[in-house]
Amino acid sequence: MSVTDPAPSSELSGGVVRHEVEAVNAAGTRTLYKAREPIYPKRVKGTFRNLKWIIMALTLGVYYITPWIRWPRGLGEPDQAVLVDFAGRRFYFFFIEIWPDQLYFLTGVLIIAALSLFLATALFGRIWCGYSCPQTVWTDLYVWVERRIEGDRNARMKLAKAKWTADKIRKRVTKHAIWILIGMATGGAWILYFHDAPSLARDFFRGDAPFTSYFFFALLTLTTYIFAGSMREQVCTYMCPWPRIQAALTDEETLEVTYKVDRGEPRGAHKKGDTWDGRGDCVSCRACVISCPMGIDIRDGAQLECINCALCIDACDDIMKKVGRPTGLIAYDTDANIARRQAGEKTTVKLLRPRTILYGAVLAFVCVLMIYGLSTQATMVVNVLRDRAPPFILMSDGSIRNAYTVKIVNRENYTRDLKITVEGPDGMVVGAVGEKAEGATVTLDAPGDTVRSVRIFATMPPGAAHGASIPVIVRVLDPDTGEEVLNPTVFMAGRE
Repeated sequence: MSVTDPAPSSELSGGVVRHEVEAVNAAGTRTLYKAREPIYPKRVKGTFRNLKWIIMALTLGVYYITPWIRWPRGLGEPDQAVLVDFAGRRFYFFFIEIWPDQLYFLTGVLIIAALSLFLATALFGRIWCGYSCPQTVWTDLYVWVERRIEGDRNARMKLAKAKWTADKIRKRVTKHAIWILIGMATGGAWILYFHDAPSLARDFFRGDAPFTSYFFFALLTLTTYIFAGSMREQVCTYMCPWPRIQAALTDEETLEVTYKVDRGEPRGAHKKGDTWDGRGDCVSCRACVISCPMGIDIRDGAQLECINCALCIDACDDIMKKVGRPTGLIAYDTDANIARRQAGEKTTVKLLRPRTILYGAVLAFVCVLMIYGLSTQATMVVNVLRDRAPPFILMSDGSIRNAYTVKIVNRENYTRDLKITVEGPDGMVVGAVGEKAEGATVTLDAPGDTVRSVRIFATMPPGAAHGASIPVIVRVLDPDTGEEVLNPTVFMAGRE
C-alpha cells in the first residue's frame, strides 16, 4: 500500500492538525482512512465548568459512598441502604424492599428513567451527555488527573511529541497508575452494591470473596481505564446509540449549545481599534475548538459528536470580554430563535410544547402508578398448589380428602400468627401436618422475610360432595393487622 499525504488542511482537532490521507491499495482502489488523533482540550473557567465540577463531585460521591450507607431493617435483615441481594433474592433501596415477583417495579424505574431522559432531551438537548453521563464524568476526572500531572493543553501536546526521557516516563507512569487506581475504586464500589460492603471489603483483600466479585471488579476496572483514559470521545461517537436517537426527540425549539450564526458572521480576525461595522462578533480565535473535549467546531452547526457540555460557552465568553463584545455568542439557544432574529422578530423560549407536554404527562402518570404500587403492595403473598396425583383420596368411611400445599410469603420482618381457612360446602374439615387445626381453620406462625410452606388436608364427609369439581376458597388471615389473602381453588370429588 502506498500512501500520499497532501498538504494539511486548516482544521484542528483540539490543537492537533487533521490530515486527509488518501490510501491506494494494491488493486489500485482509492480509499479514505483517517487514524484517530488525540484531543487535548484546553482548561477553561466559567459558570458551566464550575457546574460540571459540582455535578461530577455529587455523582461520584453518590456512586462511591452509597454502598456504605446503613439502613436498619430489624433483626436478621441486611442493614445496607442499597443492596442487590441475589443470595436472599431481594433488592433493597432504603425503605423499599423488592421481591423477585415484584420485578415489574424495576420495569417502572426503567420507564421513568427513559421518559425523564426523553423530556430532558426535548427541553435542553444532550444535557445528560454533557453533565451526568458516566462516560463524561469519569473522562472529566481522568482529564483532570492528566492535566495535574502533565500540564494544560500546550504542555501535554509538547510532552506527547517529546522523546522518551526519565521525566516523560515518570509523568506517564504516574498518570496511568492513578488512572488504574481510579478504575479499581470504580470496580470496587460496583461489587459492593451486591454484597454487604464491610464484609465483602474484608473478604476481598483476604482472597475469600466470591469469584464473581473479582471478575466484575476486574471488568469495571478495565473498562473504566480504557473508556475514560484512551477511548474518550470515541465511546460517545461510535459506541453510544444515544446521539442517533436524540434527533427524533428534539425540534427547532429545543435549547441546545448553539453558535449564534446571525450574530457571529461574517467572522474574521479583529485588531484593537478596528470597527465592528459590517462584520460579526466571531474573531476566529478558535477558543471554542481547543476547549472542546470532542474536538469539534461548534460553529459548524449541530453535530453528532457534540455532547452539549457547554465548555465552549465559557471559552467564548472569556474571549468576548477581552475584546469588549457582549457575551453569549455561543449559548443555550434554539434554531427557531436564530430564525426569528434573522427575520427581525422577538425571541422566546417555548418549554411547553406538544412533545414536552406528552413526555411530562406520561412521566407523571408512571410516577403516580409507581408510588401507588409501592404504597399499597401486599405484605403477604399466598400460593395454593393442589395435589394432582392422586386428585383425591376415598377414605374407608366414604369421606373424600384433597391435599394442598399452601406457600405463604411473609414480607414483614417479624413473625406473624396466621389463620388458614378453607371455605367450601358445610361439613368440610381441615387438618395440617404439624399445625393446630380446628374445624375448617388451621393456625400457624410465619417467620418474617421467609416463605412458609404448610401441607393441609380438606375432607368432606360422605354424601356432602356433589359434583366432580367443587369451588373452594383458601383464606389466609392475619388477625393482628386484618390483612387477608383469598386464593380460589377446587375440591376434586370425582362424582357427577
